[in-house]
Amino acid sequence: MPLAFLPDRAVLRASGPDARHFLHNVVTCNVETLQPGGARFGALLAPQGKILCDFLVYGVADDSFLIDAPKALAADLLKRLTLYRLRAKVELALDAAAGVAAVWDGAPDSADATQTFLDPRLPALGHRKVVGAAQEEGGDAAYEAHRIGLGIPKGGADFVYGDAFPHEADMDQLGGVDFKKGCYVGQEVVSRMQHRGTARTRSVIARFAHAPEAGAEIFAGEKPLGRMGSSAGAQGIALARLDRAADARAAGVPLLCAGIEITLHRPDWATFDMDAA
Repeated sequence: MPLAFLPDRAVLRASGPDARHFLHNVVTCNVETLQPGGARFGALLAPQGKILCDFLVYGVADDSFLIDAPKALAADLLKRLTLYRLRAKVELALDAAAGVAAVWDGAPDSADATQTFLDPRLPALGHRKVVGAAQEEGGDAAYEAHRIGLGIPKGGADFVYGDAFPHEADMDQLGGVDFKKGCYVGQEVVSRMQHRGTARTRSVIARFAHAPEAGAEIFAGEKPLGRMGSSAGAQGIALARLDRAADARAAGVPLLCAGIEITLHRPDWATFDMDAA
């Protein structure tokens, strides 16, 4: 059973009598119904609906939560949440003594089950474990290959924070947005995209003989349609305009990225239409 310490992740703690209600009101996922031992995938958005930071929220107790977030954005996330706190009775802090590990392809050790959570995005991703930050590093490359093989996009690698909507990062497909909950920051824009079906750009699987460099632009003829993200072996994640990809496919025009021919595919877990216009 592989285990990987994820050095690019950090842990924030939110606790207090208003912690549940406070988080529920500012993030994209439903925290009101999150039970101890459970996990949710969510994000904090800009008022314009773009992702400032995505994360996993873990229920520890009725009034205590952990936030598994990108380490590079943890301080900024803490600052933004603190600004939204106002008079809410909630304590927010970065836990410098905690880190995150991932376990997959098997059941995790039940001895520390209180600190182990099933990844809410996709069962095949496995479990996340909150561990000591000083744990010996290793295995993160294997986890990245596992993630990419499943077609799960990663912020900062497959889409740019502050420049992508939740639909573009497939958050709507991975349970990262609750469309039935009340208002949260950026909710109006995201709900409008959902109901009007205007999400044309998506994170999809790219396949190739040789991996293009991350960030390389994808073209159909002379028309740009997306960019390459992270890759492992003969597969990677690309952020692409589905309508332009469909037009190229119908016209028999190959897709090229840094001179390398690629093909785009919908992940097995996704339901969006690759021929969306």
